Amino acid sequence: MATQLPSPPKVGMVSLGCPKNLVDSERILTKLRSDGYAMSADYAGADIVLVNTCGFLDSAKEESLEAIGEAIAENGRVIVTGCMGKEAEMIRERFPDVLAVTGAHQYEQVVGAVHDAAPVTPSAYLDLVPERDLKLTPRHYSYLKISEGCNHRCSFCIIPSLRGDLVSRRPDAILREAEKLVAAGTKELLVISQDTSAYGVDLRHASYPLKAGGEVRAHMTDLSRELGKLGAWVRLHYVYPYPHVDQVIPLMADGLVLPYLDIPFQHASPAVLKRMKRPANEAKVLERIKGWRAIAPDITIRSTFVVGFPGETEADFQYLLDWLDEAQLDRVGAFRFEPVEGAAANVLSDPVPEEVKEERYQRIMEKTAAISAAKLEAKVGRTLDVIIDIVDGDGASGRSKADAPEIDGEVHLRDAGHLKPGDIIAVQVEDADEHDLFGVPVAA
Repeated sequence: MATQLPSPPKVGMVSLGCPKNLVDSERILTKLRSDGYAMSADYAGADIVLVNTCGFLDSAKEESLEAIGEAIAENGRVIVTGCMGKEAEMIRERFPDVLAVTGAHQYEQVVGAVHDAAPVTPSAYLDLVPERDLKLTPRHYSYLKISEGCNHRCSFCIIPSLRGDLVSRRPDAILREAEKLVAAGTKELLVISQDTSAYGVDLRHASYPLKAGGEVRAHMTDLSRELGKLGAWVRLHYVYPYPHVDQVIPLMADGLVLPYLDIPFQHASPAVLKRMKRPANEAKVLERIKGWRAIAPDITIRSTFVVGFPGETEADFQYLLDWLDEAQLDRVGAFRFEPVEGAAANVLSDPVPEEVKEERYQRIMEKTAAISAAKLEAKVGRTLDVIIDIVDGDGASGRSKADAPEIDGEVHLRDAGHLKPGDIIAVQVEDADEHDLFGVPVAA
Protein backbone atom coordinates (compact mmCIF):
# COMPACT_ATOMS: atom_id res chain seq x y z
CA MET A 1 0.00 0.00 0.00
CA ALA A 2 1.39 3.38 -1.00
CA THR A 3 2.35 5.82 1.73
CA GLN A 4 0.00 8.81 1.86
CA LEU A 5 2.13 11.95 2.17
CA PRO A 6 0.68 14.87 4.12
CA SER A 7 -0.33 17.94 2.15
CA PRO A 8 1.85 20.92 3.08
CA PRO A 9 0.23 24.13 4.35
CA LYS A 10 -0.23 26.73 1.61
CA VAL A 11 0.90 30.34 1.95
CA GLY A 12 -0.49 33.28 -0.02
CA MET A 13 1.39 36.55 -0.38
CA VAL A 14 0.27 40.12 -1.06
CA SER A 15 3.39 42.21 -1.75
CA LEU A 16 3.01 46.00 -1.86
CA GLY A 17 5.39 48.92 -2.33
CA CYS A 18 8.82 49.22 -3.91
CA PRO A 19 11.13 46.62 -5.45
CA LYS A 20 13.00 46.40 -2.13
CA ASN A 21 9.79 45.07 -0.59
CA LEU A 22 9.42 42.67 -3.50
CA VAL A 23 12.88 41.25 -2.76
CA ASP A 24 11.89 40.84 0.90
CA SER A 25 8.78 38.92 -0.22
CA GLU A 26 10.89 36.67 -2.44
CA ARG A 27 13.23 35.89 0.45
CA ILE A 28 10.36 35.11 2.80
CA LEU A 29 8.67 32.81 0.29
CA THR A 30 11.97 31.09 -0.52
CA LYS A 31 12.57 30.35 3.15
CA LEU A 32 9.01 29.09 3.61
CA ARG A 33 9.27 26.90 0.51
CA SER A 34 12.52 25.42 1.81
CA ASP A 35 10.73 24.73 5.10
CA GLY A 36 8.12 22.63 3.28
CA TYR A 37 5.31 25.09 2.59
CA ALA A 38 3.42 25.25 -0.70
CA MET A 39 2.35 28.49 -2.36
CA SER A 40 -1.19 29.64 -3.11
CA ALA A 41 -2.12 32.08 -5.86
CA ASP A 42 -5.45 33.02 -4.27
CA TYR A 43 -7.06 33.56 -0.89
CA ALA A 44 -9.31 30.50 -1.09
CA GLY A 45 -6.44 28.03 -1.37
CA ALA A 46 -4.24 29.54 1.33
CA ASP A 47 -3.92 28.33 4.91
CA ILE A 48 -2.23 31.59 5.79
CA VAL A 49 -1.90 34.93 3.98
CA LEU A 50 1.10 37.26 4.32
CA VAL A 51 0.65 40.97 3.59
CA ASN A 52 3.99 42.74 3.04
CA THR A 53 3.10 46.38 3.61
CA CYS A 54 4.44 49.74 2.44
CA GLY A 55 4.38 52.67 4.87
CA PHE A 56 6.28 55.41 3.07
CA LEU A 57 3.33 57.68 2.20
CA ASP A 58 -0.10 58.01 3.74
CA SER A 59 -1.62 56.82 0.46
CA ALA A 60 0.63 53.74 0.56
CA LYS A 61 -0.38 53.10 4.17
CA GLU A 62 -4.03 53.27 3.21
CA GLU A 63 -3.45 50.82 0.36
CA SER A 64 -1.72 48.49 2.83
CA LEU A 65 -4.57 48.73 5.31
CA GLU A 66 -7.07 48.00 2.55
CA ALA A 67 -5.03 44.94 1.54
CA ILE A 68 -4.99 43.70 5.15
CA GLY A 69 -8.75 44.18 5.40
CA GLU A 70 -9.37 42.35 2.13
CA ALA A 71 -7.13 39.44 3.17
CA ILE A 72 -8.96 39.11 6.49
CA ALA A 73 -12.36 39.26 4.78
CA GLU A 74 -11.39 36.71 2.11
CA ASN A 75 -9.27 34.34 4.20
CA GLY A 76 -9.24 35.30 7.88
CA ARG A 77 -5.76 34.02 8.75
CA VAL A 78 -3.41 36.92 8.11
CA ILE A 79 0.15 37.85 9.12
CA VAL A 80 1.33 41.41 8.47
CA THR A 81 4.96 42.30 7.78
CA GLY A 82 6.92 45.11 6.11
CA CYS A 83 7.28 48.83 6.75
CA MET A 84 3.97 49.25 8.57
CA GLY A 85 5.15 46.78 11.19
CA LYS A 86 6.36 49.88 13.02
CA GLU A 87 2.68 50.66 13.64
CA ALA A 88 1.73 47.28 15.05
CA GLU A 89 -0.49 48.76 17.75
CA MET A 90 -2.59 50.67 15.21
CA ILE A 91 -2.87 47.61 12.94
CA ARG A 92 -3.98 45.38 15.83
CA GLU A 93 -6.50 47.98 16.97
CA ARG A 94 -8.02 48.20 13.50
CA PHE A 95 -7.69 44.47 12.72
CA PRO A 96 -7.78 42.54 16.00
CA ASP A 97 -7.92 39.21 14.15
CA VAL A 98 -4.44 39.63 12.63
CA LEU A 99 -2.31 36.69 13.78
CA ALA A 100 1.03 38.51 13.94
CA VAL A 101 2.74 41.78 12.95
CA THR A 102 6.44 42.00 12.13
CA GLY A 103 8.61 44.82 10.80
CA ALA A 104 10.58 45.43 7.62
CA HIS A 105 13.17 42.78 6.64
CA GLN A 106 12.47 40.79 9.84
CA TYR A 107 12.71 37.51 7.95
CA GLU A 108 13.14 35.20 10.95
CA GLN A 109 10.22 36.73 12.83
CA VAL A 110 7.72 36.49 9.97
CA VAL A 111 8.79 32.94 9.10
CA GLY A 112 8.51 32.02 12.77
CA ALA A 113 5.00 33.49 12.87
CA VAL A 114 4.01 31.31 9.89
CA HIS A 115 5.46 28.23 11.61
CA ASP A 116 3.39 29.00 14.71
CA ALA A 117 0.17 29.65 12.79
CA ALA A 118 0.37 26.80 10.26
CA PRO A 119 3.06 24.26 11.17
CA VAL A 120 4.33 21.80 8.55
CA THR A 121 3.74 18.13 9.31
CA PRO A 122 7.19 16.49 9.40
CA SER A 123 7.83 13.84 6.73
CA ALA A 124 10.99 11.90 6.06
CA TYR A 125 9.87 11.46 2.44
CA LEU A 126 9.73 15.13 1.53
CA ASP A 127 12.57 17.39 0.41
CA LEU A 128 11.15 20.66 -0.83
CA VAL A 129 14.24 22.84 -0.83
CA PRO A 130 14.02 24.69 -4.17
CA GLU A 131 16.89 24.56 -6.62
CA ARG A 132 16.83 28.37 -6.73
CA ASP A 133 15.09 31.13 -4.84
CA LEU A 134 11.42 31.70 -5.53
CA LYS A 135 10.78 34.76 -7.69
CA LEU A 136 7.85 37.13 -7.97
CA THR A 137 9.21 38.62 -11.20
CA PRO A 138 9.47 36.96 -14.61
CA ARG A 139 12.30 34.46 -14.90
CA HIS A 140 14.37 36.67 -17.20
CA TYR A 141 14.89 39.61 -14.82
CA SER A 142 15.65 39.81 -11.11
CA TYR A 143 16.03 42.51 -8.49
CA LEU A 144 19.35 42.27 -6.63
CA LYS A 145 19.29 44.04 -3.27
CA ILE A 146 22.78 45.07 -2.14
CA SER A 147 22.01 46.87 1.12
CA GLU A 148 19.31 47.84 3.60
CA GLY A 149 18.59 51.17 5.24
CA CYS A 150 19.94 54.66 4.63
CA ASN A 151 22.23 57.17 6.35
CA HIS A 152 20.50 60.23 4.87
CA ARG A 153 18.03 62.25 6.92
CA CYS A 154 15.96 63.91 4.21
CA SER A 155 13.21 65.95 5.83
CA PHE A 156 10.40 64.33 3.80
CA CYS A 157 11.51 60.70 4.31
CA ILE A 158 10.97 58.19 7.12
CA ILE A 159 12.90 55.28 5.57
CA PRO A 160 15.70 55.40 8.20
CA SER A 161 13.12 55.10 10.98
CA LEU A 162 11.47 52.19 9.15
CA ARG A 163 14.56 50.33 7.92
CA GLY A 164 17.44 51.78 9.95
CA ASP A 165 20.84 53.04 8.87
CA LEU A 166 22.81 51.64 5.94
CA VAL A 167 23.73 47.95 6.25
CA SER A 168 25.60 46.64 3.19
CA ARG A 169 25.75 43.00 2.16
CA ARG A 170 29.17 41.48 1.56
CA PRO A 171 30.09 41.78 -2.13
CA ASP A 172 31.06 38.11 -2.40
CA ALA A 173 27.60 37.10 -1.16
CA ILE A 174 25.93 39.46 -3.66
CA LEU A 175 27.98 38.00 -6.50
CA ARG A 176 27.14 34.43 -5.48
CA GLU A 177 23.44 35.31 -5.55
CA ALA A 178 23.83 37.02 -8.92
CA GLU A 179 25.66 34.00 -10.36
CA LYS A 180 22.83 31.70 -9.25
CA LEU A 181 20.23 34.00 -10.76
CA VAL A 182 22.05 34.13 -14.10
CA ALA A 183 22.50 30.35 -14.07
CA ALA A 184 18.74 30.00 -13.48
CA GLY A 185 17.85 32.13 -16.51
CA THR A 186 18.09 35.76 -15.41
CA LYS A 187 19.06 37.99 -18.32
CA GLU A 188 18.82 41.32 -16.46
CA LEU A 189 19.96 42.19 -12.94
CA LEU A 190 18.32 45.26 -11.43
CA VAL A 191 20.55 46.51 -8.62
CA ILE A 192 18.53 48.12 -5.84
CA SER A 193 19.00 49.60 -2.38
CA GLN A 194 17.96 52.79 -0.65
CA ASP A 195 21.27 54.42 -1.63
CA THR A 196 23.28 52.37 -4.12
CA SER A 197 26.09 54.93 -4.27
CA ALA A 198 26.75 54.53 -0.53
CA TYR A 199 27.18 50.77 -0.85
CA GLY A 200 30.05 49.53 1.31
CA VAL A 201 30.52 52.68 3.40
CA ASP A 202 29.60 50.78 6.56
CA LEU A 203 32.03 48.00 5.57
CA ARG A 204 34.77 50.63 5.14
CA HIS A 205 35.02 49.44 1.52
CA ALA A 206 36.90 46.34 2.67
CA SER A 207 37.90 43.63 0.20
CA TYR A 208 36.50 40.09 0.33
CA PRO A 209 37.77 36.88 -1.32
CA LEU A 210 36.01 35.48 -4.37
CA LYS A 211 35.33 31.77 -4.75
CA ALA A 212 37.14 31.64 -8.10
CA GLY A 213 40.15 33.52 -6.74
CA GLY A 214 41.02 37.15 -6.26
CA GLU A 215 39.04 39.67 -4.23
CA VAL A 216 36.36 42.27 -4.64
CA ARG A 217 36.03 45.54 -2.77
CA ALA A 218 32.74 46.53 -1.13
CA HIS A 219 32.30 49.55 -3.38
CA MET A 220 29.72 50.47 -5.98
CA THR A 221 32.26 50.66 -8.82
CA ASP A 222 33.99 47.36 -8.05
CA LEU A 223 30.72 45.51 -7.51
CA SER A 224 29.30 46.89 -10.77
CA ARG A 225 32.41 45.77 -12.66
CA GLU A 226 32.18 42.21 -11.28
CA LEU A 227 28.45 41.98 -11.95
CA GLY A 228 29.11 43.11 -15.51
CA LYS A 229 31.32 40.05 -16.05
CA LEU A 230 28.40 37.64 -15.55
CA GLY A 231 26.93 38.20 -19.01
CA ALA A 232 23.59 39.70 -17.98
CA TRP A 233 22.32 43.25 -18.35
CA VAL A 234 23.15 45.19 -15.16
CA ARG A 235 20.89 48.15 -14.36
CA LEU A 236 21.65 50.56 -11.48
CA HIS A 237 18.80 52.07 -9.46
CA TYR A 238 18.64 54.69 -6.68
CA VAL A 239 22.07 56.17 -7.39
CA TYR A 240 22.91 59.38 -5.53
CA PRO A 241 25.27 61.55 -7.63
CA TYR A 242 28.33 61.20 -5.38
CA PRO A 243 31.68 62.02 -7.07
CA HIS A 244 32.62 58.34 -7.46
CA VAL A 245 29.59 57.75 -9.70
CA ASP A 246 31.80 59.25 -12.42
CA GLN A 247 33.89 56.06 -12.21
CA VAL A 248 30.92 53.92 -13.27
CA ILE A 249 30.35 55.73 -16.57
CA PRO A 250 33.39 54.14 -18.31
CA LEU A 251 31.95 50.72 -17.35
CA MET A 252 28.86 51.72 -19.32
CA ALA A 253 30.96 52.80 -22.29
CA ASP A 254 32.71 49.41 -22.14
CA GLY A 255 29.40 47.50 -22.11
CA LEU A 256 29.79 46.01 -18.62
CA VAL A 257 26.89 47.99 -17.14
CA LEU A 258 23.81 49.30 -18.95
CA PRO A 259 24.08 53.01 -19.83
CA TYR A 260 21.30 53.84 -17.37
CA LEU A 261 21.25 55.74 -14.07
CA ASP A 262 18.24 56.14 -11.79
CA ILE A 263 19.08 59.24 -9.73
CA PRO A 264 16.51 60.64 -7.26
CA PHE A 265 17.26 64.37 -7.67
CA GLN A 266 13.92 65.36 -6.01
CA HIS A 267 14.32 69.05 -6.94
CA ALA A 268 16.74 71.59 -8.43
CA SER A 269 16.07 74.82 -6.53
CA PRO A 270 18.80 75.36 -3.90
CA ALA A 271 16.26 76.78 -1.46
CA VAL A 272 13.97 73.74 -1.73
CA LEU A 273 16.86 71.28 -1.59
CA LYS A 274 18.06 72.96 1.60
CA ARG A 275 14.63 72.53 3.19
CA MET A 276 14.63 68.93 2.02
CA LYS A 277 18.07 68.53 3.69
CA ARG A 278 19.59 67.35 0.43
CA PRO A 279 22.80 68.49 -1.34
CA ALA A 280 22.21 71.68 -3.37
CA ASN A 281 24.87 71.49 -6.10
CA GLU A 282 22.55 71.44 -9.11
CA ALA A 283 24.91 73.46 -11.30
CA LYS A 284 27.74 70.98 -10.80
CA VAL A 285 25.35 68.12 -11.50
CA LEU A 286 24.52 69.65 -14.90
CA GLU A 287 28.23 69.78 -15.73
CA ARG A 288 28.66 66.16 -14.69
CA ILE A 289 25.67 65.03 -16.78
CA LYS A 290 27.32 66.63 -19.82
CA GLY A 291 30.53 64.79 -18.95
CA TRP A 292 28.71 61.47 -18.60
CA ARG A 293 27.09 61.92 -22.01
CA ALA A 294 30.47 62.67 -23.55
CA ILE A 295 31.77 59.30 -22.33
CA ALA A 296 28.58 57.25 -22.84
CA PRO A 297 26.43 59.09 -25.43
CA ASP A 298 23.51 56.66 -25.10
CA ILE A 299 23.25 57.02 -21.32
CA THR A 300 19.67 57.23 -20.04
CA ILE A 301 19.07 59.27 -16.89
CA ARG A 302 15.81 58.83 -15.03
CA SER A 303 14.78 60.72 -11.92
CA THR A 304 11.91 61.66 -9.66
CA PHE A 305 10.90 65.09 -8.39
CA VAL A 306 8.63 66.37 -5.62
CA VAL A 307 6.43 69.37 -6.37
CA GLY A 308 4.61 71.44 -3.79
CA PHE A 309 7.17 70.92 -1.01
CA PRO A 310 6.57 73.31 1.92
CA GLY A 311 7.99 76.70 1.07
CA GLU A 312 8.30 76.01 -2.67
CA THR A 313 7.64 79.31 -4.42
CA GLU A 314 6.66 79.87 -8.04
CA ALA A 315 10.25 81.02 -8.60
CA ASP A 316 11.56 77.74 -7.13
CA PHE A 317 9.28 75.73 -9.37
CA GLN A 318 10.24 77.73 -12.46
CA TYR A 319 13.89 77.13 -11.53
CA LEU A 320 13.16 73.38 -11.63
CA LEU A 321 11.50 73.65 -15.05
CA ASP A 322 14.43 75.65 -16.43
CA TRP A 323 16.85 73.11 -14.95
CA LEU A 324 14.97 70.28 -16.68
CA ASP A 325 15.20 72.17 -19.98
CA GLU A 326 18.97 72.13 -19.63
CA ALA A 327 19.36 68.66 -18.09
CA GLN A 328 17.15 66.96 -20.71
CA LEU A 329 16.54 63.92 -18.53
CA ASP A 330 15.24 60.91 -20.43
CA ARG A 331 12.71 59.57 -17.93
CA VAL A 332 11.02 61.57 -15.19
CA GLY A 333 8.46 60.79 -12.54
CA ALA A 334 6.88 63.44 -10.31
CA PHE A 335 4.98 63.37 -7.02
CA ARG A 336 2.86 65.92 -5.25
CA PHE A 337 4.27 66.47 -1.75
CA GLU A 338 2.35 64.45 0.80
CA PRO A 339 2.98 64.71 4.57
CA VAL A 340 4.15 61.42 6.07
CA GLU A 341 3.64 60.75 9.75
CA GLY A 342 6.98 61.11 11.50
CA ALA A 343 8.69 63.16 8.76
CA ALA A 344 10.45 66.40 9.74
CA ALA A 345 8.96 68.20 6.73
CA ASN A 346 5.51 68.10 8.32
CA VAL A 347 6.36 71.00 10.63
CA LEU A 348 7.89 73.23 7.98
CA SER A 349 6.20 76.57 7.38
CA ASP A 350 4.46 77.80 4.22
CA PRO A 351 2.61 74.69 3.03
CA VAL A 352 1.67 74.79 -0.65
CA PRO A 353 -2.10 74.69 -1.33
CA GLU A 354 -3.37 71.49 -2.92
CA GLU A 355 -4.63 73.25 -6.05
CA VAL A 356 -1.17 74.79 -6.58
CA LYS A 357 0.47 71.38 -6.13
CA GLU A 358 -1.83 69.93 -8.76
CA GLU A 359 -1.19 72.77 -11.20
CA ARG A 360 2.57 72.42 -10.80
CA TYR A 361 2.34 68.65 -11.15
CA GLN A 362 0.51 69.02 -14.47
CA ARG A 363 3.11 71.52 -15.70
CA ILE A 364 6.12 69.37 -14.86
CA MET A 365 4.52 66.31 -16.43
CA GLU A 366 3.77 68.28 -19.60
CA LYS A 367 7.36 69.54 -19.69
CA THR A 368 8.96 66.13 -19.18
CA ALA A 369 6.58 64.39 -21.62
CA ALA A 370 7.68 66.80 -24.34
CA ILE A 371 11.36 66.12 -23.58
CA SER A 372 10.71 62.37 -23.61
CA ALA A 373 8.82 62.54 -26.91
CA ALA A 374 11.67 64.41 -28.60
CA LYS A 375 14.29 62.00 -27.29
CA LEU A 376 12.31 58.95 -28.43
CA GLU A 377 11.60 60.49 -31.84
CA ALA A 378 15.37 60.79 -32.31
CA LYS A 379 15.60 56.98 -31.99
CA VAL A 380 13.33 56.32 -34.97
CA GLY A 381 15.37 54.59 -37.66
CA ARG A 382 17.93 53.23 -35.21
CA THR A 383 18.53 49.58 -34.34
CA LEU A 384 18.35 48.86 -30.61
CA ASP A 385 18.80 45.78 -28.44
CA VAL A 386 15.50 44.84 -26.78
CA ILE A 387 14.73 42.28 -24.06
CA ILE A 388 11.35 40.64 -24.61
CA ASP A 389 8.87 40.64 -21.70
CA ILE A 390 5.58 39.54 -23.26
CA VAL A 391 4.62 37.72 -26.47
CA ASP A 392 0.97 37.95 -27.50
CA GLY A 393 -0.11 36.46 -30.80
CA ASP A 394 1.94 38.02 -33.59
CA GLY A 395 3.12 40.92 -31.43
CA ALA A 396 5.42 41.33 -28.49
CA SER A 397 6.56 43.99 -26.04
CA GLY A 398 9.89 44.46 -24.39
CA ARG A 399 12.35 47.05 -23.21
CA SER A 400 15.47 48.66 -24.56
CA LYS A 401 18.54 49.33 -22.43
CA ALA A 402 16.91 52.69 -21.63
CA ASP A 403 13.85 51.10 -19.98
CA ALA A 404 13.50 49.54 -16.55
CA PRO A 405 10.47 47.31 -15.94
CA GLU A 406 7.29 48.87 -14.54
CA ILE A 407 8.59 52.46 -14.33
CA ASP A 408 9.80 53.30 -17.85
CA GLY A 409 8.50 52.90 -21.38
CA GLU A 410 8.26 49.82 -23.59
CA VAL A 411 9.15 48.78 -27.11
CA HIS A 412 6.14 47.32 -28.95
CA LEU A 413 6.90 44.93 -31.82
CA ARG A 414 5.05 43.60 -34.83
CA ASP A 415 5.90 40.34 -36.62
CA ALA A 416 7.27 38.99 -33.34
CA GLY A 417 5.17 35.90 -32.60
CA HIS A 418 8.22 33.64 -32.92
CA LEU A 419 9.94 35.25 -29.91
CA LYS A 420 9.78 34.25 -26.25
CA PRO A 421 10.18 36.17 -22.97
CA GLY A 422 13.82 36.70 -22.11
CA ASP A 423 15.04 36.86 -25.71
CA ILE A 424 17.38 39.77 -26.40
CA ILE A 425 17.07 40.79 -30.04
CA ALA A 426 17.94 43.61 -32.41
CA VAL A 427 14.95 45.83 -33.26
CA GLN A 428 14.49 48.40 -35.99
CA VAL A 429 12.64 51.39 -34.49
CA GLU A 430 9.83 52.57 -36.78
CA ASP A 431 7.84 55.01 -34.63
CA ALA A 432 7.61 56.66 -31.22
CA ASP A 433 5.23 58.49 -28.92
CA GLU A 434 5.76 60.30 -25.60
CA HIS A 435 6.82 57.19 -23.71
CA ASP A 436 7.12 54.13 -25.97
CA LEU A 437 8.85 52.96 -29.14
CA PHE A 438 7.42 50.82 -31.94
CA GLY A 439 9.39 48.57 -34.22
CA VAL A 440 10.08 45.22 -35.84
CA PRO A 441 12.70 42.53 -35.17
CA VAL A 442 15.69 42.71 -37.45
CA ALA A 443 16.00 39.54 -39.55
CA ALA A 444 18.90 37.39 -38.41
